[in-house]
Amino acid sequence: MSRFAVAILSVALVSGCALTPDYERPELDVPEAYSQAPSAGETTQQGGAEAESLANLAWWDVFQDPQLQTLIRSALAENKDLAVTLSRIAQVGAQLTSTKANQYPFLDITAGAGRSKHSQLSVPGAGIQESYSLMGVLSFELDLWRKLSRATEAARADLLASEAVHRHVAIGLMANVANAYLLLRDLDQRLFIAESTVLSRQNSLAIIQARFDRGTVAELDVNQAQVELAVAEVAIATFQRQIAQTEHRLSTLLGRNPGPIQRGLALTQQLLPGIPTGLPSELLQRRPDVVAAEQTLHAETALIGVAEALRYPSLSLTGSFGAVSDELSDLNDGNAESWGVAGNIFAPIFNWGQLKAQSAAQRARAEQALHTYEATLQQAFREVADALVEVRTYRQEYQAYRRQAVAARNAERLSMARYNAGVVDYLEVQEASRSLFTAELNESQSHQSALNAVVALYQALGGGWVNEPPTPAATQIP
Repeated sequence: MSRFAVAILSVALVSGCALTPDYERPELDVPEAYSQAPSAGETTQQGGAEAESLANLAWWDVFQDPQLQTLIRSALAENKDLAVTLSRIAQVGAQLTSTKANQYPFLDITAGAGRSKHSQLSVPGAGIQESYSLMGVLSFELDLWRKLSRATEAARADLLASEAVHRHVAIGLMANVANAYLLLRDLDQRLFIAESTVLSRQNSLAIIQARFDRGTVAELDVNQAQVELAVAEVAIATFQRQIAQTEHRLSTLLGRNPGPIQRGLALTQQLLPGIPTGLPSELLQRRPDVVAAEQTLHAETALIGVAEALRYPSLSLTGSFGAVSDELSDLNDGNAESWGVAGNIFAPIFNWGQLKAQSAAQRARAEQALHTYEATLQQAFREVADALVEVRTYRQEYQAYRRQAVAARNAERLSMARYNAGVVDYLEVQEASRSLFTAELNESQSHQSALNAVVALYQALGGGWVNEPPTPAATQIP
């Protein structure tokens, strides 16, 4: 065996030796249970501590309004921000393919043809010479110190991070669509309350005006009734404006120009789902922003190996095989055969500490990615805890506002009866009417807030990114 072959074999034996350890998920302080997590009896409306995590439910099981489901599907298909993340995945995927290709031999082909004539003074009697060549060139860099495989590892982690970012944007998009739709149904409900209140106060004003015309009540009663009617009329204009603006916002989320939005279930028909939460450790695999942060850490850690490998020798092999001839027709002649093999070693000697500094900079970037990962996970736990508090307290508020609205309706009825009987003046009726209007608006808004809290918890737990439900036809296939 030649010395050259022995040298190549020796280098190949050490090829693949890593200068840095493989990536391992860092030890993190993960709580055993979520702060503010509900007790076993609170996990679902039906009870049952064994209920699966809310985040494991498909989004069409959480958002059961058929029209809301249609809007979410439309947003996932047409939203421009989500389309950007898909393009980003395609870009990073192509970069991974390009980076991974460096681990394999490259094969190229070259062909050439030329004519030349030397000076008669330098080469007496020289004529015109022709030259033709057809060569295949094989080049390959041995993966010393796992430089190339570490680069591929980093590129693969970048791709996983991009996919996680896409899921994060998709979950956020679904939450935004759901929140905007629920706000729209709340505004519809409040507009209905305002319109009903206007009709009621118009009737009251007509009755009081008739009594004033007969001289049985003072003009003050008429003025007070007019004030209350105007308050409700102002509310109608306000809600109409907010409805239009919410429709415009929702249209943008759907990837459309501003326009009307078709409605589904009324707000009063939107049920509050149960809230099982699962285990905190599940956030490490479920929350896409946490996954993206970890994959970024993985990529930056792998690039430390690349930076370290640049400080050590590299070896590349080149081989060529083909034919060279003075005549084009002789290229397939065996005597035209031409080949060559070469090995090149490159070893950095002195660069004023540049490569060492680059390695130190990469280690610092990896440390930054670690801190970002830890901060992202802590932020995720905080968002879950906040959402759990909101779910519990907004439900309590909603139940209290419902009781308040029932009492206000009864108080308004009794005050009007007392006024008609001449027991009290119109001021008591006015106060009761104002309290009823406020209570009904608060009841509607608190219902929407309670529903939004469930959406926030669903998003905080990383839920929502699951496959579409099977079609009816698919479920019937044996």
